[in-house]
Amino acid sequence: MENDDELNSLKELISKQLKFPKSLNYKKLTKGGINSTRDITKESFIKDCPFTLKSEITQDHLESPPFGSNLTCNINSYTKLTKTSGTTGNSISWIDTNDDWNSMLDAWSIIFDRANIERTKDRLFFAFSFGPFLGFWTAYEAATKLSFMTIPGGGMSSKARLNLLEDSGATVLFSTPTYALRLGKLIKQNNSIKINKIIVAGEGGGSVPEIRKKISNLWNGAEVIDHHGMTEVGPVTFQDDYNPTRLTMLPGFHIAEVIDLKTHCEVNIGETGELVLTTIKRPGNALLRFKTGDLVKKGIREINGKKVLSFDGGIISRIDDMHVIRGVNVYPSSIDSIIQRYEEIIEYRVKIITKDSMKEIKLDAEIDESSNSANLKMRLSDELHSILNLRIPVSFVPTGTFERFDFKSRRWIV
Repeated sequence: MENDDELNSLKELISKQLKFPKSLNYKKLTKGGINSTRDITKESFIKDCPFTLKSEITQDHLESPPFGSNLTCNINSYTKLTKTSGTTGNSISWIDTNDDWNSMLDAWSIIFDRANIERTKDRLFFAFSFGPFLGFWTAYEAATKLSFMTIPGGGMSSKARLNLLEDSGATVLFSTPTYALRLGKLIKQNNSIKINKIIVAGEGGGSVPEIRKKISNLWNGAEVIDHHGMTEVGPVTFQDDYNPTRLTMLPGFHIAEVIDLKTHCEVNIGETGELVLTTIKRPGNALLRFKTGDLVKKGIREINGKKVLSFDGGIISRIDDMHVIRGVNVYPSSIDSIIQRYEEIIEYRVKIITKDSMKEIKLDAEIDESSNSANLKMRLSDELHSILNLRIPVSFVPTGTFERFDFKSRRWIV
């Protein structure tokens, strides 16, 4: 049986989009023969409406600058501007009305609740830049709206952030997995840091057991809680209550699909595919069947008697980041989960090169100067081969060779 609330939201969304003949969404709907909502079901919408690609959004913003053609309200109704990170293309500006922005704050209130964060005992520290990227902005404003003590950590050095963490008595940290690791390595012994939960987002890793364990160990056993979202679609998932390596869709905010990469048909439970989202709670600047580029393993769990999509292993990878090396699919998360087992490795880079028309991969790593480099190289090489079934050349470089990251990591060089 259909979720009536989702179907009604979908109908309202379609009805609004059909009032704007010059918009990208109007063209999508009418191209699929959708000219009214009279007989619309989720199944018919998915069957008839074409996908929206990231490249189409970029082109739409170029043709209808600066915010694209999908705006359904007067420009003066838009009060928030954020930018995409541009990691897979050109960065674009995204604007939201108060209603759409508040919908994303409502999504974060669910994430707080599922993470068992309590206003009367928790103080929330946000270790992100507070720049134009969506990042944790909606989390920060949701926390403010819910009357949590919020502590901004933007524009500070890592040392200053740690000092503020201690001085403020913060109990919950918000950051990327990469920065949680970096900041954790700077914590001194006999510290008085009270962080007991770390909510991570912005990149893969939060659902990878090895990375979760390493972050937790660095932060005195703090619980690591994964989440993911995107500027274009807002908050998307929360960490499963019963399985910390599984993400679950926030119910009621999107029409979600998981499609086969080749056939574009819905995959079965337990199969892997690309996550596709329609933003039914963000009608002022909506996307229809947006191919997110996130690779997930489809699962189902029940919440309040309703079946909701879940993803075993969280976000496996960005599809753009997957590389086929000698017939083996290699994901950044696979390499990272192996690297994080080695305390001696400080930072690393993965290089993809083409040799004789074939893709090859090599790994360069900074290591602690006191490490036995010959032994470490042998152990790391053997483990990479054992897990990935690939012989990956490993080289060590001097400490300080590579850039450190405060937000999203960029360790793969193609």
